[in-house]
Amino acid sequence: MADLVYPPVVGICRTAFKAMDLRIDLKGQEHVPRRGGAVLVSNHISYLDFVFCGYAARPAKRFVRFMTKESVFRHRVSGPLLRAMRHIPVDRAQGGQAFSHALRALRSGEVVGVFPEATISQSFTLKSFKSGAARLAQQAGVPLLPMAVWGTQRIWTKGRPRDFGRNHLPITMRLGAPVPTGDGAVDGPPAEGAHEDAEKLTERLKARIQELLEAAQGAYPDRPRGPGDDWWQPAHLGGSAPAPGV
Repeated sequence: MADLVYPPVVGICRTAFKAMDLRIDLKGQEHVPRRGGAVLVSNHISYLDFVFCGYAARPAKRFVRFMTKESVFRHRVSGPLLRAMRHIPVDRAQGGQAFSHALRALRSGEVVGVFPEATISQSFTLKSFKSGAARLAQQAGVPLLPMAVWGTQRIWTKGRPRDFGRNHLPITMRLGAPVPTGDGAVDGPPAEGAHEDAEKLTERLKARIQELLEAAQGAYPDRPRGPGDDWWQPAHLGGSAPAPGV
């Protein structure tokens, strides 16, 4: 099926990046496969993380189909766009349906994007991860690609006003080598004990994303300019973001 909507949306986003004069630092994009399925997994600190994660896959000429909460699909503007770009609605009351949808997409050669924290971390540190991304990669027999984004929270995050001004903000992104899943493709429901394997894989995935996040934070060129401008830094880095768990 041809992508008629996704390319112009990408073009609009790139134009917006230029208008805002964002300083984008992307490394590790060579890990995104140029063909075949993959699960792209990232931390979640901003409403715009899916835009930047999708941007990271463009050098490989791939479109990422993100798993997104079903309520967004009901919006009169975003809903038609999300469906046209073949993103995957997630109804938390019927998670199995979204899992099956994502599994079909992976087996047909798509890249599926997952935020395993399931919600924005207002502390800008990693929250606990759900195991769905690991189980998808194991059952589809596809690479599990870890990624970290940093700086996106300064544009638009939960509990803060949006800032789409020309502020020359840096955005740092790091992709890592695939995390070994241990298992190949599995047909049908997971075998007994597979969930524990997925939990262990999820912990390895989280540890790798933590490493990438620290690398992105270390490479980030900006620092808070003083009191009141440190809200976007986590407490352990000397900022005033809420404590972990928020």
